[in-house]
Amino acid sequence: MTPETKSQTRIRILLVEDHILMRMGLVSATRNEPDMVVVAETEDGRQALEAFRQHRPDVVILDLRLPGMDGLELIKALRQEAAEVRIVVLSSYGGGDDVFRAVQNGASGYVMKSMPLEQVLEAVRVVHQGGQFFPREIASRMSQRIHSDLSSRELEVLRLIAQGRSNKEIASALGIVEGTVKAHVTNIFNKLGAVDRTHAITIAMKRQIIQLE
Repeated sequence: MTPETKSQTRIRILLVEDHILMRMGLVSATRNEPDMVVVAETEDGRQALEAFRQHRPDVVILDLRLPGMDGLELIKALRQEAAEVRIVVLSSYGGGDDVFRAVQNGASGYVMKSMPLEQVLEAVRVVHQGGQFFPREIASRMSQRIHSDLSSRELEVLRLIAQGRSNKEIASALGIVEGTVKAHVTNIFNKLGAVDRTHAITIAMKRQIIQLE
């Protein structure tokens, strides 16, 4: 088998991560794996899109918090470039809403940075074969988010409530009337079983539906 043929049999990875030590760790880990190779690495979302077009990797590993273009936007853009692209999210944030939105946008796997690197490598192999990879802890959080049954607009309102915004401020931020905000707040309380705003935030954080950054 020639070196070229051997390289072609490997899983070709694009690594998108703005923390250099995490990038170095992942690149180092893949060097010890005979079935995978990092063909490009970048720290910026927009640069990642260009790198994808140039290298056409088999799997993209990306963070959700990126300069230039955030991870959720990048997932959407990559899926538009190539519907068959396999994406693994590697994030410091494991909240159910983060996982849910990443999957909605087209991610096939989700791994926390606090987890062993072996899980990242396993995720790469699983999604490359067309599967999905969500460790039990992540799957549980995603399930809690789904079962909360909040709409995307209600989630936006809930995040703004968590930021301490008034109904009037939320209406202004979302470009809707204050009466609509009140209706959303009522729905949020009902769906979460909350009695007031503080209670709603507490429940949402406990269920990993939202996170305060």
